[in-house]
Amino acid sequence: MKDFYEILGVKRDASFEEIKRSYKKLAKKYHPDLNPDNKDAEKSFKEINVAYEILSDEQKRKTYDLYGEDGVNGNYQDSGFGGFGDIFGDIFDMFGGGFRDSDSTRNSKSPTKGQDIRYDINLDFREAVFGVEKDINIRRQEDCSVCHGTGAEPGTDKHTCDKCHGSGQVKVQSNSAFGRFVRVVTCDKCNGTGEILDDPCHKCHGSGKEVNNKKINVKIPAGVDDNTIISMKGEGHSGENGGPNGDLYIYLSVKEDSVFKRTGNDLHLEIPISYVDAVLGGEIKVPTLTSLVDFEIPKGTQGGTTFKLKNEGVSFVKKEGKGDLYFTVDIIVPKKVNEEQRELLESLRDKSENGKEEKKGFFDKFKEFFE
Repeated sequence: MKDFYEILGVKRDASFEEIKRSYKKLAKKYHPDLNPDNKDAEKSFKEINVAYEILSDEQKRKTYDLYGEDGVNGNYQDSGFGGFGDIFGDIFDMFGGGFRDSDSTRNSKSPTKGQDIRYDINLDFREAVFGVEKDINIRRQEDCSVCHGTGAEPGTDKHTCDKCHGSGQVKVQSNSAFGRFVRVVTCDKCNGTGEILDDPCHKCHGSGKEVNNKKINVKIPAGVDDNTIISMKGEGHSGENGGPNGDLYIYLSVKEDSVFKRTGNDLHLEIPISYVDAVLGGEIKVPTLTSLVDFEIPKGTQGGTTFKLKNEGVSFVKKEGKGDLYFTVDIIVPKKVNEEQRELLESLRDKSENGKEEKKGFFDKFKEFFE
């Protein structure tokens, strides 16, 4: 999804009134009743409602500004299209509906999944290729160890909020050029919980949550690549009202190797060979991930020729087998030769009739081109 501010067409320092005006304008433009059977309009309508739900709530907006969309995922990701009932009600009022059923108000006590956590790990090339275990430390929100998430001091009670009557939300009405506008906001007396604590927990001060450090062992399988994401279900922040924990997402970054270049599960490298081996052929040593392998170079090998060693690449993560290893030969031409070597090369050049014919044929092609 795009940036929420971009979706609503406002600046990041926009006031609530500016956000509301833009939202009303866009909501009317893309409302499904005015755009029947228009999938693009329906998608835009959903996006602006998600953006408005976050940016119209002061606390959610602060979280979004600090952590981006990941930081507020837990606030709406499980609600789906129906989770914006209160916002849709505002649109109905704008079109003259003027009705709101109290049953349509979102239930503040419904189970909500906790927010996800992202953790980045840097791997060496060989750690990614062969797999590795890493111990990481994360800070996550958990249910309070004293009140076990109730927010109340053990042995004390809590009662229904007399302002929102347990819904956790209150309606604010105002008139506009479009008609009566009803906005549903978080109850400021109970902070959206729908309940008032007689005696808040001394440890969490009524929030029902505490932040703890947790050590987690991450098993990274062989064959992972740069930008691989590993998910660990239930290792994120704790949920609300009995909802499940969020998930932990491990983002992997892999360093490049000085010898091997990786493309998917295949490996590539360059190997220098002497011009004697290139001409006469011979056995060379080829480095793989685990050992040096003997390989017979055919005679007359040209510089830049690529050979393949099957199944000598990187292991596949989700299936059996490995990729292949491709090596390209680079013929070494000595910069200096001794007198004996020079004489041998001169003699070879004089006797190399095949080379002269190939050279002659090359220049004959250019001669024909210019004629």
